[in-house]
Amino acid sequence: MISHDILVVGGGLAGLSAALAADTRLSTAIVSRVHPLRSHSVAAQGGINAALGNSPDEQDDSWERHAFDTIKGSDYLADQDAAELLCEKAVPAIYELDHLGVPFSRFPGGVIAQRPFGGAGFSRTCYAADRTGLAIVHALYEQSLRRQVKVYGEALVTKLIVENERCVGVVIYDLATGQILPVRARAVIFATGGYGRVYLKTTNAYINHGSGIGIAYQAGVPLKDMEFVQFHPTSIYPKNILVTEGARGEGGYLLNNKGKRFMADYAASAMELAPRDIVARAIQMEIDKGNGFDSEYVLLDLRHLGEKKIQKRLPSVREICIKFLGLDPAEKPIPIQPAQHYSMGGIDVNDRCATSLEGFFAAGECACVSVHGANRLGGNSLLETVVFGKIAGQEASRHLEGLERKEPGEKTLLDEALAERNKVEAWMSRTSGEKAHRLLNRLKLVMSEKVGLFRTKSELEEALEEIREIREDYGRVCLSGICLRYSQVLVNMIEFACMLDLTEAITLGALRREETRGSHYRLDFPERNDADWLKHTLITLKDGRPEVSYRPVRITKYKPEERKY
Repeated sequence: MISHDILVVGGGLAGLSAALAADTRLSTAIVSRVHPLRSHSVAAQGGINAALGNSPDEQDDSWERHAFDTIKGSDYLADQDAAELLCEKAVPAIYELDHLGVPFSRFPGGVIAQRPFGGAGFSRTCYAADRTGLAIVHALYEQSLRRQVKVYGEALVTKLIVENERCVGVVIYDLATGQILPVRARAVIFATGGYGRVYLKTTNAYINHGSGIGIAYQAGVPLKDMEFVQFHPTSIYPKNILVTEGARGEGGYLLNNKGKRFMADYAASAMELAPRDIVARAIQMEIDKGNGFDSEYVLLDLRHLGEKKIQKRLPSVREICIKFLGLDPAEKPIPIQPAQHYSMGGIDVNDRCATSLEGFFAAGECACVSVHGANRLGGNSLLETVVFGKIAGQEASRHLEGLERKEPGEKTLLDEALAERNKVEAWMSRTSGEKAHRLLNRLKLVMSEKVGLFRTKSELEEALEEIREIREDYGRVCLSGICLRYSQVLVNMIEFACMLDLTEAITLGALRREETRGSHYRLDFPERNDADWLKHTLITLKDGRPEVSYRPVRITKYKPEERKY
């Protein structure tokens, strides 16, 4: 039986950071659905935030100012002590990445270059052209090879194994062999990313189904603030490939069909560099008013930046536009529209990345520390992965220091794996039934049409009812074929149960929260309501049904005020 002290699930930035931070005296391994260099972290383009103060005219930036921008950007739903921790650790985190070999872009003189991003009062986003996530992932993966961290690639975790209220391992589906196996671990860290693929239009990779969050939920761990879903303002129409916020940070304009920079009507001071929730809604409002093109998109214009600057600062954006649109952004504007991009909510963890289940930790997009609150600022997601990924590895190691080295019984692990195998065999035994991919398409339509950028009570109620109908149909799902090696059909069937749980949690949280805050915009409750709703939503699975509770937001020194840009 495979056995390790610390098992990290997920090979992206949070997972690699956790594995590298774990005590070297402990046996640490990574289980990843794909090779780490194919994780979704490589798609992050624009940069990573830290108050280095390297811009020539902005040297008085500080981590406190970064924290204020983060808290204000969160629409005051972030736990302020957690946001302060994130921003205080940002500067040393960047210098550590630099020393580990991340090839950051440089200003003249050699200091790390920084560009402006939305919702920030300073140019504090460090970058490697527009391939920042890719550059950091490669550097950390190289370090994991140097450390000889064991990686189990192409293995999908299907379940947490719990014994005596303690996490003792996981069940995995090994895609290469088709086997379903238990893996023993004294501590488990989830770094499994987001759930973008529950929406029809998303910038997320095809692997982002959110099953890690769902598996934690099924094990009784609460989910926090799931109603807060970020829609990125600029995805390429109609492909929904991300165009980094760095394109606007470098000076790009958003134009409607009248050739007007319409952000002047929505955020006159910040313009294109307002926070993402504001810009995404502004774009959709322009389209809905008839000011878009073909009632589908507006334009992102980079032409005035010049070919030389575009090629130096935004080479990936240019390459993507040429390959997927046949369009050179140095010559023509880019058609863009909002698309689901990020999950502010996730597995409920404290600022040490610990969950309510002993021995189980989480970090990165799958977790909700709450540093992003109701809206994440661009550049803070990569920062969260490296800061809290590192904390997760350190805290899991500390947890094991005082833990009696008592291995869980093999029977518990084998029984859990057997139960998963029996479920698959039951699917295979059916000669007819529902197909998971068809159910998934139905689910995506429901989420996009009724739980999107703009929400109402009636549509959310309809969405909940439809999600529950799809769940009933999922009970009749069948698996065609008998070969389980690299079976994408089986992957879809396993993950779909988690997707149903997540979409129900997102929709239920959105229905209950009768206010507008950050990314959660209720047309029937268009104002923020601090008196009743300055609190986190917690959803826990109890007796097979979601139970909703609330927890106050932790306030330190930043009194909530109206968010203006």
